[in-house]
Amino acid sequence: MTNTTALAQKKTSSIQNSFSQSQLKKMSGAIRALSMDAVQKANSGHPGMPMGMADVATVLYSSFLKFEAKYPTWPDRDRFVLSGGHGSMLLYSLNYLTGYEKITIEEIKNFRKLGAITAGHPEVEQDAGIETTTGPLGQGIATAVGMALAERILNGRYGDDLVSHYTYVMCGDGDLMEGISHEACSLAGHQKLSKLILLYDDNNICIDGSTDLTFIDDTPARFRAYGWDVQSIDGHDYAQIQEAIAKAQATETPSLICCKTKIGFGAPTKEGTSSCHGSPLGEEEIKGARKNIDWPYAAFEVPEDVLSLWREVGKQNNDALLSWQSRYNESSDKQAFDTQLSGDYSDIIAPVIRELKAEFAAKNAKEATRKTSGACLEKLIPALNTLVGGSADLAGSNKTKVAASKVIDSNDYSGNYINYGVREHGMAAIMNGLALHGGFVPYSGTFLQFADYARPAIRLAALMKQRVIHVLTHDSIGLGEDGPTHQPVEHLSALRAIPNCYTYRPCDGIETAESWELSINKKDAPSLLALTRQGIPTLSDNRAENKTAKGAYILKETGGKPEITIFASGSEVEIAHEAYEHFVSQSKAVRLVSVPCMDLFYEQDEDYIRELVCNDSIKVAVEAGIRQSWDRIIGSHGIFIGMKGFGASAPSPVLYEYFGITSANIIESVEKVLSEKR
Repeated sequence: MTNTTALAQKKTSSIQNSFSQSQLKKMSGAIRALSMDAVQKANSGHPGMPMGMADVATVLYSSFLKFEAKYPTWPDRDRFVLSGGHGSMLLYSLNYLTGYEKITIEEIKNFRKLGAITAGHPEVEQDAGIETTTGPLGQGIATAVGMALAERILNGRYGDDLVSHYTYVMCGDGDLMEGISHEACSLAGHQKLSKLILLYDDNNICIDGSTDLTFIDDTPARFRAYGWDVQSIDGHDYAQIQEAIAKAQATETPSLICCKTKIGFGAPTKEGTSSCHGSPLGEEEIKGARKNIDWPYAAFEVPEDVLSLWREVGKQNNDALLSWQSRYNESSDKQAFDTQLSGDYSDIIAPVIRELKAEFAAKNAKEATRKTSGACLEKLIPALNTLVGGSADLAGSNKTKVAASKVIDSNDYSGNYINYGVREHGMAAIMNGLALHGGFVPYSGTFLQFADYARPAIRLAALMKQRVIHVLTHDSIGLGEDGPTHQPVEHLSALRAIPNCYTYRPCDGIETAESWELSINKKDAPSLLALTRQGIPTLSDNRAENKTAKGAYILKETGGKPEITIFASGSEVEIAHEAYEHFVSQSKAVRLVSVPCMDLFYEQDEDYIRELVCNDSIKVAVEAGIRQSWDRIIGSHGIFIGMKGFGASAPSPVLYEYFGITSANIIESVEKVLSEKR
């Protein structure tokens, strides 16, 4: 189906129901009451936003959101993202009221308690109705852009019968102050993501007071400049909310609905003030709020008539679900769709990786690992249509765009490559959204130095256990003349410090291919590939085993108990190898260990680690970065050949010599220790 045809056929998906104004008021009241009660019991939390946006949420869920509480992972459900994650009780209240089995009243009472699903900020648990982890402001918006883009890509491949749903985001002033919101919303406008609807809680309040302390933007004008449709409404008027969402569904662009609300709606003295933003209301204030919202019930009590209204909402899309299941079962694309969503692609890529390793070994060339990574993608992308790539305006440098790459744009969403522009933070969060939506293994490229721009989203991917792959080239002083602004020195150690995040630094094409295999097969963590600009030789032999999976392994050794053990990663394995050959010529017992992934190495059993580290030998680590992540291997008194500060602007060979990252320096440092032992 062409984009034009899809737009011509587009219609609003308002759910037909007969909720009266008084019923909607009671339903909103339930959200407000549960939110303020849970925050009060926890003696911690943010009641203001849930109370202020309860009316908008009630209309959204009761009249528009396509979901089925008893089948929470329905692939064609609408996605709802609470970008302002501090208002988490809004989401938890909705999910309890609509009947998600995992969100019980006990979970609501245990808000912010250890082990509860109802954490202080939402943590992804899609079968509990929590689509993504939010809290770091702005990232929820960008993640939702990724979800909306995923929907359009899948729709471009499988059509409306299998994929046609909306992505709704609720955000506040803080989200829009964060720079990532600009990056993501600008790209969303460019891509004309017409099924993305942003509900802005325009309450003029932040933690420090009125938002005009720092924020006087003309937000509607800003979003119109992005190419979005913009509406402004009273966020407490059910009719206006209903009309605005229906209109937003019918646009050909993303939509922003500015909902003018009162934070802490109903609180007698704190409504409309910062005092209800991030702390409990207090018993007396809650007592007054119950009176103001006409809620004469005890804490955590939802009367049966109100709960039954909400439970009806939780199952009102059952006919739509059954209709989708029928279309899915009859679809000629069923098998392809299942494979796309399966998440396990190991059998598909295994023969490709074998072929690549054999080719790199036979070629035995001196090539940059960014180039060998590009060669891997040349073969992987035609084999695996779940790979969706991109780059932050560095495709030629990162080698992420290959012959089989087809650009995704507003005229044709069926491709597999996204031009992200210079938007590293937004790019990384959008990748998280693509992964969370399901059906894709997103990868992207930038320079390793600019991983700092993407780091908050990389960290969130690790926390959420999402498979995203970051290709990070120009990984050291080896990039040369661009100088210290572009030369990463602390980045490898900083990225290795992120839990559940795997940083690979391959030494040649064979390790590069193995790193890609591990990254694609690692379903519950992000992977980062640190790759060289400069050419390096092929030092690995072709092998059936994926030795990179060990994290570190013996590349060469003379045999017996080593007197000297040299550890290195990436481009410095070549330098370490030169030193190794020298010590071999001196009849020394020496071992050369390649360390492509420390994170994997530390997951091996203690015997393997102990054997490889060999504490009785002289230990040397060689890496064109800082020492920090190496002391666990070489100890605080081991020899480190690397960087002690920032780089400089000069050709790569000059810089390696200047900073002493040479085989001669390795040899001299080891011989000094040997002489001291004599």
